Amino acid sequence: MATASTDVVMPEPAEPVTLAQDLELIPIPAVQVVRRGDGFDFLAINRAYRLAGLGVVADRSAMLRALAPRIDAFLRSTELRSDFEWSIGEVIDSRYYRVTLARPGQSVRDRCQIGFVDLTAQIHTERSLRREMTTDSLTGLPNREGFSDMIEAVQAKRQRHAVLVVDLERFGRLNACLGGLAGDELLITVARRIKGALRARDALARIGGDEFGVLMGIDTDGDEARHLADRIHRALSTPFRLSDYEIGVECSIGIAQGDDALDDVEELIRNAQFAVKRAKAGSKVESYQTQAFTIAREQFAMETALRRAIEDSRLRLTFQPICDLSSGRIVSFEALTRWRDHEGVEQEPSNFIPVAEETGLILPLGRWAMEEAARTLAWLDTECGGDCGMRVAVNLSAIQIQRDDIAGVVEGSLIRHGLPGERLTLELTESAIVSDPDRTARAMHALRALGTTLAMDDFGTGYSNLAYLQKLPIDVLKMDRSFVTGMLADRDKMAIVRAILSLAQALGMKTTAEGVETNELAQTLAALGCTYGQGYHYARPLEAAQTLALIRQLRARGR
Repeated sequence: MATASTDVVMPEPAEPVTLAQDLELIPIPAVQVVRRGDGFDFLAINRAYRLAGLGVVADRSAMLRALAPRIDAFLRSTELRSDFEWSIGEVIDSRYYRVTLARPGQSVRDRCQIGFVDLTAQIHTERSLRREMTTDSLTGLPNREGFSDMIEAVQAKRQRHAVLVVDLERFGRLNACLGGLAGDELLITVARRIKGALRARDALARIGGDEFGVLMGIDTDGDEARHLADRIHRALSTPFRLSDYEIGVECSIGIAQGDDALDDVEELIRNAQFAVKRAKAGSKVESYQTQAFTIAREQFAMETALRRAIEDSRLRLTFQPICDLSSGRIVSFEALTRWRDHEGVEQEPSNFIPVAEETGLILPLGRWAMEEAARTLAWLDTECGGDCGMRVAVNLSAIQIQRDDIAGVVEGSLIRHGLPGERLTLELTESAIVSDPDRTARAMHALRALGTTLAMDDFGTGYSNLAYLQKLPIDVLKMDRSFVTGMLADRDKMAIVRAILSLAQALGMKTTAEGVETNELAQTLAALGCTYGQGYHYARPLEAAQTLALIRQLRARGR
C-alpha cells in the first residue's frame, strides 16, 4: 500500500488501528479524535499526515472537514472499527484512500483514531491497465471486452438498445495481397467512416480482426437499427484509396435487439454475429430471429449427436434394389445410410447429411459407409457360397472428392474385403464436378482405374457443363426422381426424360431412373430405352439380413 507522501508500497497493518500514546509511531497518516458534546475535536495528527500534505493543523484540514459526517456517524455508533474506500477532489485530480476508523475498545465510546492509506497511484495504475485491456491498439476503439463493458453499463440503466456487428467481406484476401500495413490502414479508415455514420450517442468498437461492433440507443422507431445499417453501407460504398489501388469494401451487418429479458452481454453479441452469418447469404443486413437461431441450435445438437454416432458405430446401411428394366432382374443395390438416434428416432438423411457436409463429418461418415458397404458385400458372398451376383452402389459427396484421398479409401476397402473393383458403383452428384472440375476428373480416373463403375447421380438438377460428360469417365446417368415421378401425366417431364435418355445413348452411357413406383412407369421407361429402374415398385430399402433373404429367393427362382 502507498503512503500519501511517497506512494511507496507498504504492508497494510494486520491488526486494527488502535489509539497510541505516541501517534508519531504510526507509519501511515493518522489522526486522533475525541467526542465533545454534540461534536468532536481532533486531538492530534501524526508526522506522516503532515508530510503527505494533508494539513498541519487538523481543524483546518480540508480532507478532515469533508470526512466529518462519516466520523460523526461512527462516534455515534457502537462499532469498534469501520473500513471503507473514499475519495476527495474533482474527477481529474481526485485522491483515493482506504480509511480506517477504530476505537481502542468496547468501553471507549468517545474516542477513535483515523488511519489513511493512499490508494491513488494503485487505482490510477489499475485504470490505466484496464484501459489498455479494453482498447484496440490499432484503431484506439474499445475492443471486445470494452464493448461488453459498454453494453453492461447500458443494460444496468435499463435503456433500450441494439447491437450491430459489421463484418468486412474479403478482408483476409486484401490483407494477404496488399500486406499487413495496408490492411491496418484500411481498418483504420473503415473505422473512421463507420464512426461518421453513427449518431453522437452511438458507440463503435473493434471486436475482431475484421469485425466492428456498434452499440446504439433505441428511441421509438423499431427500424432505427436497420436505418443505421443502411448508413454504414453507404459510408463504405465509396472505394478506399490505398497506395496505387482503389479498394471496394463490402460488409455484412447483423442486428440484435437488447431487451429486459436478455441481460447476458455475450449472448447479445453472439446473436448479432449469428445474424451476420445469415446476412452473408446475400441480404447484407439481417436481424436476429429466434426461430433461425433455434434451428441453428438444433443443427449443432445434431452435429454433436452424429459425431458420437460415427465414433460409436451406431449407423447402419440399408440396401435398395436396382432392376434391369429389360429383363426385370435385380442386378445391384444402392447402399443408403440410416441413423437411429439415442432416443430411438429414425433421422432422415435429408436432415443429417447436409449437417455432415457443412461440418466436415461427411469425411468419416463417407469412409465408414464405403467400408461397411464392402464388408456387407463380402458377407453376402460368404453367405451365398461365392459371388452373390450383385453389385453395390455407394454415394460420394463433393467434399469427399475435394478433401479426401477417395481412390485410396475405395482401394483400401476393396483389398481388406477381397473384392474386385467391378463390384462397386460410385455415385457422384453434379455439384462435385462443378465445385472443382480438375480435382474431380483426377479422382474419377483414379477410381475408374480400380475397375469401379461411375454414375452421375441426380442428373439434370445441377449446373454442370455438358462438355464434362464427354471428358469424364461416366458410365451411368441417374435421372432424378423429380423428372420420373408423374412423367406419364406431364408432357414436360416426359420431354426431359426423353432428352436425357437420348443424350446418354449418344454418349454410350447407361441410365437409371429413380422413383419408379408403378409397373406402368417401369414399362414406359423400358420402352424409351432406360437401362435400370429403382424405386418402391421393386422394394423399399432393406436391412442387410433382408437383402440376403431376397438374394437367396432370387437365386432359388433362377433369377
